[in-house]
Amino acid sequence: MAAYEEFASVYDIFMDNMDYDMWVQYLHKIWDKYKINPKLIAELGCGTGNITGRLAKQGYDMIGIDISEEMLSVAREKALEEGEGSILYLEQDMTEFELYGTVDVILCLCDSINYVTEYDEIVKVFKLVNNYLEPDGIFVFDINTEYKFKHILGNNTFADSEENAAYIWQNYYDENEKINEYYVNFFIGQDNGLYERTEECHYEKAYSIDEIKKAIEEAGLIFESCYDAFTFDAPNDKSERLYFVARENGKLAGGV
Repeated sequence: MAAYEEFASVYDIFMDNMDYDMWVQYLHKIWDKYKINPKLIAELGCGTGNITGRLAKQGYDMIGIDISEEMLSVAREKALEEGEGSILYLEQDMTEFELYGTVDVILCLCDSINYVTEYDEIVKVFKLVNNYLEPDGIFVFDINTEYKFKHILGNNTFADSEENAAYIWQNYYDENEKINEYYVNFFIGQDNGLYERTEECHYEKAYSIDEIKKAIEEAGLIFESCYDAFTFDAPNDKSERLYFVARENGKLAGGV
């Protein structure tokens, strides 16, 4: 089963502890630091639109891109309910995404980059980013670190329950392949009072800072910096999430 098919229906229930407002505030701090005042923003791996929608409410023209039709369906429904129908949501694979023109900022948050498990595919994403950024536009993205996969998630089982939904998450981290596997069973309440069980399997790849920097430069982007998440501090050996900032550096000869 493709990732997030069933999870889309309960994603926001289980992610209600995420401080998305703080995430957006951090983006503003990054834009201030790099002296950029974006108007048009694209978010890769936008999911149910928690970041995209918040930025739209602040007056930004937003494009949300995700591979999951189910996640985008939830995002579109939320946008209509909140009066943000101007958001353009596109069902696309981030390794092959296409825009109608260039944008000021491209975002890729919530460890969506980790879901790209081949280095060459990472470079492909970054080349597309460089192609669709305005001159001197910036790319902001985050990744889960190997420390998090190895020491926080590890080979453990997690569970959570909410009204009408529950999950059991079995986690495995392969240190040799640097692949983290999430095997999740969902129990989703139905109108008849019973629960439907479904399962999904997700894979994320651990990348080092050097690997990401190399991919950025290979794609033609300019590496600006890497930060311990939600700060402007340098990464440390116990950082769980890292933020990267890269800048457009002219279009690659011959396109992408």
